[in-house]
Amino acid sequence: MPSPTPAWEVSDIFRVHGEAYRKAYHVPWEHTRVMGDIMACRTHKLGGFIERCDACRFTREVYHSCGNRHCPKCQTLTKARWLQARLTEVLPVKYFHTVFTLPHDLNPLILSNKAVMLDMLFAAVSQTLLTFGRNNLSGRLGFLAILHTWSQVLLDHFHIHCVVPGGALADDGKTWMNKRGTKPYLFPVKALSKVFRGKFIALLEHARRTDRLIYPGQAGMFGSPEGFSRLVRALRSQEWVVYSKAPFAGAEQVFEYLGRYTHRVALSNNRILHVDEENVTFSYRDRRNDVRTEMTLQGVEFIRRFLLHVLPQGFMRIRSFGFLANRIKKQSLAGIRESLGQNPPERPGAKTSRELLLELTGVDIVRCPECGKGHMKTVSEVPARFSRTGWITSRAGVDSS
Repeated sequence: MPSPTPAWEVSDIFRVHGEAYRKAYHVPWEHTRVMGDIMACRTHKLGGFIERCDACRFTREVYHSCGNRHCPKCQTLTKARWLQARLTEVLPVKYFHTVFTLPHDLNPLILSNKAVMLDMLFAAVSQTLLTFGRNNLSGRLGFLAILHTWSQVLLDHFHIHCVVPGGALADDGKTWMNKRGTKPYLFPVKALSKVFRGKFIALLEHARRTDRLIYPGQAGMFGSPEGFSRLVRALRSQEWVVYSKAPFAGAEQVFEYLGRYTHRVALSNNRILHVDEENVTFSYRDRRNDVRTEMTLQGVEFIRRFLLHVLPQGFMRIRSFGFLANRIKKQSLAGIRESLGQNPPERPGAKTSRELLLELTGVDIVRCPECGKGHMKTVSEVPARFSRTGWITSRAGVDSS
């Protein structure tokens, strides 16, 4: 059954509280673009087309989506197409799930240097796992890494989820070495934590020496040699959090997980419970006791938290490493399947948007919603009211009209 339309959306919050937010904070162009795109999504501002049923003559306007990866309404088809492309890459082996989290001491520095610091996070995670694969399995590991930047209450919480096949590819490119033993994790998390910490701190110190970091605002406390040294000492004195979850039961569970996590945004519209002139109330899961509860924030604070998670333009938040790296993936997977005696999977034909949405939502976008018998046909176009770049230099895209 299709999900009910949410009563409130992130776009409503931007319309009600966006002006107050712009008065309270300097809004960089990346955030202006995100706000404008989300408010324009599936409205007359982006244009669209008019459809008419060929049976009952029911007519409706259908507006274009904004396509912004931070938009809660624009990830369904993107995720479905991405998952469809991964179908031929799943191996008949056990898969493991490991999460690497950065200490919150680093948050001010990350927020001021997102591209540099988050690239370093990916590098430290990949170097750690590849080292353990080489040392413990005598081969090359392969894995998918997915960046998340938020906590359940939208605060900055930088961590990477890794989905790892339980084994390694030997240097001959043809022999698969399965994980040995029966322990419910791929590698010991305490050992992973120490290596991860060491590799990230080494990358951090190198970024400092090569002047790749800036220190505005709260990050200013790390700008002096003494402040940076204090940060490094604090980082070295902590146990860094690496969490290993129970292994996936099979390919279906891997894809169920990927479908939930890969293209998630900081907060989905169905978690928004109420919006008024002062506050925003939303639901979240309290991890301490695993119960669903509610939080109310002032509208300006909600927007501030939501925009904490805007990524730099072009930044890749899903990356593949080891034998799953794009340049060698096809050859590596063929060698592994040969080693495991598995026939190459049949490559499914690409599904249309109609087919994908029918599978995901149960709604046939071509079938007339009024009579249920006819088909909707495009009869004319609705022109866009604003250019997509307009909201960067003009407030037309971020007003409440």
